[in-house]
Amino acid sequence: MKKDFYEILGISKNATAEEIKKAYRKKAIEFHPDKNPGNKEAEEKFKEAAEAYEVLSDANKKAKYDQYGHQAFDGGGFGGGHHMNMDDIFSQFGDIFGGAFGGGGFSGFGGGGGQRRVKGSNLRIKVKLTLEEIANGVEKKVKVKRKVQAKGVTYRTCPTCNGSGQIMKVANTILGRMQTATTCHICSGSGQILDQKPAGADAQGMLLEDDTVSIKIPAGVVDGMQLKVANKGNEAPGSNSIPGDLIVAIEEIEHEFLKREGENLHYDLYISVAEAALGASKDIETVSGKVRIKLEEGIQSGKILRLKGKGIPSLNSYGNGDLLVHVNVWTPKTLSKEQKQFFEKMLTDENFIPKPEKSDKSFFEKVKDMFS
Repeated sequence: MKKDFYEILGISKNATAEEIKKAYRKKAIEFHPDKNPGNKEAEEKFKEAAEAYEVLSDANKKAKYDQYGHQAFDGGGFGGGHHMNMDDIFSQFGDIFGGAFGGGGFSGFGGGGGQRRVKGSNLRIKVKLTLEEIANGVEKKVKVKRKVQAKGVTYRTCPTCNGSGQIMKVANTILGRMQTATTCHICSGSGQILDQKPAGADAQGMLLEDDTVSIKIPAGVVDGMQLKVANKGNEAPGSNSIPGDLIVAIEEIEHEFLKREGENLHYDLYISVAEAALGASKDIETVSGKVRIKLEEGIQSGKILRLKGKGIPSLNSYGNGDLLVHVNVWTPKTLSKEQKQFFEKMLTDENFIPKPEKSDKSFFEKVKDMFS
């Protein structure tokens, strides 16, 4: 007993023409022989789906089926889809698959993908940026050598594939005749070959030329990141081709004073014992110029001062990182006689005896704060 056509496609009797088409496409792709090689059950389901669609996609046949069921087509009175072979399915319904699976569907469906647009190869360059350029964003002009079509070059339709970009092959299988498509080996799928070549051009009608490309680099890029400048790579032969892209690899130049950690920057500030004891004002390097900070009296070595928003902008526009200033008290290695006598006196002075307060964090607490 034959299955109900609506049940085969998984639709209701009130389904629209578009819903019927969509349901068939889904079933045919699921059970296509190319996807299920050697699977007899999938083959039968593939044929069943095609038979159901052949009837339900035709308004007259659908009406007769709705009234009489399968009996409407027994004996061939109405020419239903009950005895379709694989050739019938491929020839009648190949266009249902449109651009599925990379243009042209499975290999069994002839006439699918057709001519493809050939894209030129990508070019790759490395651009060095200072930390200031990374922080503020910059536009760079770079010179590249890229392949372009020579002036006056012309192309004509490939005689091997007749401009389709594909070569169709028919093979006899146990399922019937299977039609497959392969990329044309003469034109590489472009559908065109060289017609007239200007002087100086290569065998494909291309020339190597210098070009100046403007690259807008956003603030916040990181070392090793790659940016793409569309259509600024090598051109490809053929009137319907498109250029490749220019891939720009970012290389960060190490800063003399600032160390980068993500969006935060680190600066080592060295001060004298006297400055630590008395307090001082110091100029700090930032990516936007120098800023002056004030150090309180009695500041301890290892203190970390956080300057909000003085780091690197987020590439995702979530604000700026911070600048972390690491205070280092520089201990003199050589002392004069008077200086040595002064510190000897201070050895027992109450003010020189270490008395860390609860607010004075340990090294590990400082590291934890730095990464929070």
